[in-house]
Amino acid sequence: MDRLQALEVFVAVAEAESFAGGARTLGMSAPSATRGINELEERIGARLFSRTTRVVRLTDVGRTYLDDVRAILADLETANDGVSGAVGKPKGMLRLTSPVEFGRIHVAPILAEFLYIHPEVTGSILMVDRVVNLAEEGLDIGVRIGPLTSAGLMAVKVGQVRRVVCGAPSYFEKHGVPQTPEDLARHRLVAATTVTSTNEWRFGQKQNHAVKLSPQLSVTSVAAAVSLARSGWGLTRALSYQVGPDLESGQLQTVLEDYEPEHLPIHLIHYEGRRVSVKVRSFLDLARERLRQVPSLK
Repeated sequence: MDRLQALEVFVAVAEAESFAGGARTLGMSAPSATRGINELEERIGARLFSRTTRVVRLTDVGRTYLDDVRAILADLETANDGVSGAVGKPKGMLRLTSPVEFGRIHVAPILAEFLYIHPEVTGSILMVDRVVNLAEEGLDIGVRIGPLTSAGLMAVKVGQVRRVVCGAPSYFEKHGVPQTPEDLARHRLVAATTVTSTNEWRFGQKQNHAVKLSPQLSVTSVAAAVSLARSGWGLTRALSYQVGPDLESGQLQTVLEDYEPEHLPIHLIHYEGRRVSVKVRSFLDLARERLRQVPSLK
């Protein structure tokens, strides 16, 4: 096995945490993948994986080596793209990350469209409500909602969202409309803990108006909280894109608009300091166009 192929096998096995899984990714046999890793470890004089009967995990040396190898393979891909020029076709694996609900509502449909247009590309989305390090996770593109803090990345703004308090018209008919944030203490609240991890809800442009509340119900799913609010059970707090269709249809209405914090920007982020691969550039172009057309992101 040549050195380049051995590096590709190493990354595939590391990501799958399995020789068989890594081999399937590359369309080769598990024994061939095992031999390739053994040869690589012998060549560099270090053990990259700790092996058990159930799982294969990176050693400390292996984790450091993985970051370097990913960078090498990415540079090679962009170099190949540079030779093929702008007419080069997107191909290979495209790895994305986004917040859970944003991924479900927006990113997954755009990626599906992209894969339909470019059948030589395969894709995956890591949907998590936390800030993900693209380099450490081996990702090409990420969605960030809120202020940017990561250095060494390029960012393309595609929209903005508000943090809103909302409820169904039927709820307001029975319980009235809160006029100030303090009024929320007298209302039935359902909190999505992925959005509001504490019982302190902050309002105002600089979020300097804090109100301590005790929601009667807390859930770890934004979709569940929105569904309960839509049913008229109570009020919830969400990002405007999460309730965009409900606001447009009138199933939900926002309150306390004058107390809303400043808008949160939405960016697509990717690596800086190297030429962008054809697949990444092509996806960014499509995603930017699609996301900027969404009314709830303007």
